[in-house]
Amino acid sequence: MKRRDKVNYYLDLAEVVSNRSTCLRRKYGAVIVKNDEVISTGYVGAPRGRINCCDIGRCIREEMNVPRGERYELCRSVHAEANAIISASRNEMIGSSMYLTGIEVKSGEYVQNACCCSMCKRMIINAGIDKVYIRDTKDEYRCIEVSEWIKNDESLLGVFGY
Repeated sequence: MKRRDKVNYYLDLAEVVSNRSTCLRRKYGAVIVKNDEVISTGYVGAPRGRINCCDIGRCIREEMNVPRGERYELCRSVHAEANAIISASRNEMIGSSMYLTGIEVKSGEYVQNACCCSMCKRMIINAGIDKVYIRDTKDEYRCIEVSEWIKNDESLLGVFGY
């Protein structure tokens, strides 16, 4: 029996977590792992106590044709990365890795060229997370060294989207 490699194992967990997402556009799941132990999970959803987009059947960003990676102040949801960070202590996250999987709601396909938005990047940096693994296909992924986001600060260039 061939075992699943560790990175894809944690990305599989992130994919399962994404099934709780309430966004009408994309389902994301995030898992934070340190020393081979799951520290926290998070998925995309409205703040606690607010009505979810899937329940009201409406996405303002979609209605306005806002491109992905832009105008998140219009979004009702908290991102998967942010929810995972909120649910863990910084001490546990220092030196950890985050595993992120995104699924397009309409097609069921993996999000192409998925990446963290600029706000989530800042939170990941401040949380002390070292690496972010992002799923591209069921078996392929990218590993991003968070230190690269510190060195290559897109906020200084006025870059939109991702």
